[in-house]
Amino acid sequence: MVPTGPYGSWPSPIDAALAAANDGHAEYVGVVGDDLWWIEPRPAEGGRRVLVRRGPDGTARPVLPAPWDVRSRVMEYGGRPWDGADRGARGPLVVFAHFPDQRLYAYEPDGTGEPWPLTPLGAVGGGRRWVDPRIDLDRGEVWCVLEEFTGEAPTDLRRMIVAVPLDGSAAEVRSSVRELSDGRHRFVTGPRLSPDGRRAAWIGWDHPRMPWDGTELMLADVGEDGDLGRARVFAGGPQESIAQADWAADGRLLFASDRDGWWNLYRADPADGQVRALCPREEEFAGPLWQAGRRWFQPLESGLIAVVHGRGATALGILDPESGEVVDAAGPWTEWTPTLAAHGSRVIGVAASPRSAHEVVELDTATGRARVIGCGHRDAVAPAYYPEPLIRTFTGPGGREIHAHLYPPHNPDRAAPADELPPYVIWAHGGPTGHFSLVLDLTIAYFTSRGIGVAEVNYGGSTGYGRAYRDRLREQWGVVDVEDCAAVARALAEEGTADAHRLAIRGGSAGGWTAAASLATTDVYACATIAYPVLDLTDWAGGGTHDFESQYLESLIGPFAELPGRYRERSPALHADRITAPFLLLQGLDDVICPPAQCERLLEKMAGRGIPHAYLTFEGEGHGFRREETLIRALEAELSLYAQVFALDRNDIPPLELTK
Repeated sequence: MVPTGPYGSWPSPIDAALAAANDGHAEYVGVVGDDLWWIEPRPAEGGRRVLVRRGPDGTARPVLPAPWDVRSRVMEYGGRPWDGADRGARGPLVVFAHFPDQRLYAYEPDGTGEPWPLTPLGAVGGGRRWVDPRIDLDRGEVWCVLEEFTGEAPTDLRRMIVAVPLDGSAAEVRSSVRELSDGRHRFVTGPRLSPDGRRAAWIGWDHPRMPWDGTELMLADVGEDGDLGRARVFAGGPQESIAQADWAADGRLLFASDRDGWWNLYRADPADGQVRALCPREEEFAGPLWQAGRRWFQPLESGLIAVVHGRGATALGILDPESGEVVDAAGPWTEWTPTLAAHGSRVIGVAASPRSAHEVVELDTATGRARVIGCGHRDAVAPAYYPEPLIRTFTGPGGREIHAHLYPPHNPDRAAPADELPPYVIWAHGGPTGHFSLVLDLTIAYFTSRGIGVAEVNYGGSTGYGRAYRDRLREQWGVVDVEDCAAVARALAEEGTADAHRLAIRGGSAGGWTAAASLATTDVYACATIAYPVLDLTDWAGGGTHDFESQYLESLIGPFAELPGRYRERSPALHADRITAPFLLLQGLDDVICPPAQCERLLEKMAGRGIPHAYLTFEGEGHGFRREETLIRALEAELSLYAQVFALDRNDIPPLELTK
């Protein structure tokens, strides 16, 4: 007989170290020659990102040893940081952005030398940063996006498409970098060249719009000298979000647009401008462009198109652009990330499921067979300890639908008393233009295997459900997200799934905002875990964050010049007197997106109020934690908070000191 124990007290083989070791996943896949390459996280190595190469023998090896860290900081969230080119008998050439100095480097993996710099160091503000590179061996250049600071303020910068010589001549002489774009847009993606090399396409947008609000698809001819001709707007606008553009093998232009309410795929002839929807559906064939270089579709040599698509969850499919038919790959995966590459008839992506972490998967379109070829999931504990998710739809204010994933407490070694209801933690995702994926997450399992339930809420404003669902949050941040999370929490209590007196909320970044705003405006939760949050909207609107999101609040809250009172009213840091529940604040000291000053402002107002709280800071961490030791400390502190507030019997974690 399985022993009985109170919820939250169950022993579990999933400790914080195991969850931390499995944090992050492969991304930015690519093919160079016959080899497959991708980026992998290394939490145990200071959180650095490693370029990995898988050869024809199936062996995957890191390409660069520590301290090389392949990650870009463009727009602070980065983007595709590398590219490679096959040089035949000379072996591959790789170009990458190195995180500590943000310079572009070139490297010959089959050689004996070290990487050499291609770009100079920046002397002003945040310096120079590079992202979304594409190597052009014929011209001896790499085309990419340059982000260059022109002053000390976080918004003193410009971005443009440039060409960098591969010979390293620009490493000391800035003038060797050729500027290709005309500077009309504040933000740009890297260019995509047509198969004949005569045209370039890229995406641009400007403040105050975010890329999921409205972007423009730009086209320009490529001259014999490699310069771009006069650029023209081919598609898009203030109310149309184009998330990706590329070229089919026959020279026609492909792009993902939400002009009809969903990110669908379109094909156009650049000569006559005729545009046709290839597979019009109430599904998403793209997503929010948080980083340059995201790929939701990949044209194939055969004329078919590999697509990541779905509603809520996503699948990898092969689209026939002539018939509009999509055939999905067979397999257990419920989520494919926005990274695709192709090699002949093979498509490579990164996918996960509720029973498996993210893996590098290859689909052979000739046979229909999909197989794992990298980062294969290995069960660190018996799968019986994994949570069993439930896809739920709840009803919010006004009868609106709220999508959520429910993870009830689950442990094969323990049962709960029949007369006890479990504690639940409501998770609010970041963004807020983002969503929770239905995948195995050992952080969730860390809680559910101990008898604490988790509910991931894709509140109004989340992606994956069309533009109308996304637009619910327009000028309603701090209202709709808070209401939707509270509606799910109350419903779980009312239906007898959760203990109404043991509900918590947690989130990071925009999710941290939602958690803090929930404490300030509702009485639903007994406590909260708030990580690297936005807490003072007036500070954010006044230059307290980075350039990319510096005017995000214009759509999330409303025009600051017209509605300053709304900004003050919704800011938790300015209404600390309304917070009456304990909380844990987690903050990276190197965070330039949500700087520590946001937390410090709230703590000043909480001092002496008698509300138990804790504030943990982490040196060397920015926006989102990457280091193993940080992840462990943060997770154990969170559990200790719940143990103290929910009166759970736990002596296997360091106690969190709560001050008043």
